[in-house]
Amino acid sequence: MNSDFELYLDLQNTLTSKSASDSFLGSDFISSSDSIPDNEKIESWVRQALITEAQQKKHNHQAVNSEYELTIRIVDKDEMQSLNKTYRHKDKVTNVLSFPYEDFPFDAPAEVQLPLLGDLVICHDIVVEEAHQQNKTVEAHWAHMVVHGVLHLKGYDHIDDDEAQQMEALEIEILKKLTISDPYQ
Repeated sequence: MNSDFELYLDLQNTLTSKSASDSFLGSDFISSSDSIPDNEKIESWVRQALITEAQQKKHNHQAVNSEYELTIRIVDKDEMQSLNKTYRHKDKVTNVLSFPYEDFPFDAPAEVQLPLLGDLVICHDIVVEEAHQQNKTVEAHWAHMVVHGVLHLKGYDHIDDDEAQQMEALEIEILKKLTISDPYQ
């Protein structure tokens, strides 16, 4: 698979500039508008994740799609905690949630082929906090969270050690192609 595939990406930023979503980290004030990557960067990360994952599937003689549609929603801690409680029954905030469309089937006419991959929800504040805690650039951590989420939408998981190793190795490979260091070191 090359980069010549259709990608329909809906980016939804629910944060308002200079609002409650602005974060204080130590003495540093970080505005949400300063710490959210632009649409082109986010799309490039999604594309690289899909390209690399498809190349791996082709290597394993598996079919790949030529068209994808997904939504990435950027939220604050309150919305993320609410979603995590509702869908994962965990009453705490997390960095990224993935909702593969295959897990939420709906009836569409048989002749309508939908390239729906799923939805990602990423918590702005947690991404920024984790980046600082892990001594990473905010942009590198955003890239990692987008790649991580896309792989979840493609069926990868880290519930058991073998799955985690496979997913992490693919994340590292994708991020390396984006000139981003191994996030697990």
